[in-house]
Order: sequence, then C-alpha cells, then structure tokens
Amino acid sequence: MTDTAGPGSGRAVGLRTSAIVLTVRQVQDYHAMTLVAPAVAERFRPGQFVALAVGGEHTGRLVRRCLAVYEVKPDYGGTVEVVFDHRGSRDPGTGWLAGRRARDMVDVVGPLGRPFRLPRDPVNCLLVGGGPGAAALFALADTLRRRECRVHFLLGGRSAPAVFGARSARRIGDSATVVTEDGSLGDTGTVRDVLPRVIEESAADVVYACGPTGLLRSVSAVATEYGLPSQVSVEEFLQQTGACGVGLCMTCVLPIIGDDGVTRMARACTDGLVMRGDRVRWGDLGTIPLDALGAPRALGGGL
Repeated sequence: MTDTAGPGSGRAVGLRTSAIVLTVRQVQDYHAMTLVAPAVAERFRPGQFVALAVGGEHTGRLVRRCLAVYEVKPDYGGTVEVVFDHRGSRDPGTGWLAGRRARDMVDVVGPLGRPFRLPRDPVNCLLVGGGPGAAALFALADTLRRRECRVHFLLGGRSAPAVFGARSARRIGDSATVVTEDGSLGDTGTVRDVLPRVIEESAADVVYACGPTGLLRSVSAVATEYGLPSQVSVEEFLQQTGACGVGLCMTCVLPIIGDDGVTRMARACTDGLVMRGDRVRWGDLGTIPLDALGAPRALGGGL
C-alpha cells in the first residue's frame, strides 16, 4: 500500500491498494461493485472518488476509470461501493469491471479529490442527481442527516431504469421527487423543468448536484437565479476526458472563475470533483478561453 499524490500535494492524496471484489451486481441500467478496501473507506469523505485500474495485471490499458463513491462502511470490513454505466458502452474498461467476480482483485487509488463542503448549521439541502452520478449523493445525504440538516432529493433520467436510487431517496429523504423524460416514473419531463418548483417546495438553502454535465449546467443556472449556492460534482466530465485521476495528465482541465474574477484552468480531479456551480464556465468546457490566465494568445500585432 502506497501514498499517491498529484501536483500540488494536499489537494488529491490517496492510497494505492489491492482491493478484493465482494460483489458485482446489476442495478437497473447500471452496475454496482463493492470492494473491500479498509484504508480507503476510513479516509473517505462524501464527494471524493476512486480510480480503478482495468484490464488485469498484464494489460496494456494505462488509464484508470475514475468513479464516484456510492457508499462506504468502515465498520463492516471497510467496504467501498461504486456505481458505473456499461450498458451500451463501447468502453472495454468498464466492461472488464462489469465482468469481475467475488474474490477478484482490483488495483485502487483513493479516496481522491475535494469533497463536498458541508454547512456549519442545520439547513434545508436539495440533492439533485441524474443517471449513475446520483449515486454520489447518498453518502452526502447520510452525513447531512447526522448534522441535523433536512435532505430533499430530486432525481431524473430518460426512463425508470435510468433513475438511480429512487427507493433509497424516498426512504431516507425528507422528500423525494423523481422525473423521467418518458413519464415511466414520477413526473414527466426533465430535472430542469421541475427544479424551480422543488426549490420552492423544499425551501432549499443550498443545492448539491451530480450527474450529466448538461444537468449540472442547468442546476447551477437555476440555483443562481434563486440566489442559492450550488456545489456540483463534475464526475462525468472527468470520465469523458479519460483522465488519470491524480492531476498528472492535464486532460481534465476546465475554466473556473476565481474569487478575484479571473478565469483559471482547473483540474477536475484535483481541484474537484466538487466545484461551485456558479464558478464553472459551462459554455467554455473543452476549450481554453482567451481571457483565461496563461491562455495562449492569437498571433498578430506587434511583438
């Protein structure tokens, strides 16, 4: 077992360890994998993620799969559970993970990244999730409840099988709203359609979100309209960039507005996964804005 850290040590420090697979099960459209990793479970804070090596000991696949954590149980053997989507995916890495069996070994680095920031006093918290990304909200919900916060859920997806955690949300939340695009579960529509109503009904003081990038963009915009702080986990963006998870490859950079109003390129893995929603320049993802600090300048003019 070794310590692993990216540049700027202290931002994303995790343990590298060989974890034992306890179970791999299908949950609706997704797969849930439970790993025995006591040291990772002991260090975990809601919003952090783990980076799993894929392909086995002699594989040529170098890039890990970075997955948000659904649940940890430090007191029950030190288990860590992650949720991922392989249905219809062409990714051989998640396919390899889905094919693991009990007692297989998986190389894990974690926990990594910045966690969700927690309120100092009991407040009304709205947790918004879409797809498998919603899994990251449940460890947060447990922590918020222990702080005597009221927890309200809003979960969405294309159809009923694409909504993760609806039953759990109804069981542990003070309220739970579900919305599907085809109307097969809960309200018909998108998260964006019902979010204003849920904010008002829950009297939300803060909004947390995890899910597709488009959902995070909408949640951030609506929260700002209502004058509410928002914290978003950019897990999907990290996965799509094929990042290393520890800040070395620099493929997961995104433009963030600082306290001084200056845009800087931040790494999703080490400066996130959790970001302030109103600070992300959602329309500029995948680019380096010309006004960002250190951005390359267009050629032209005098030297």
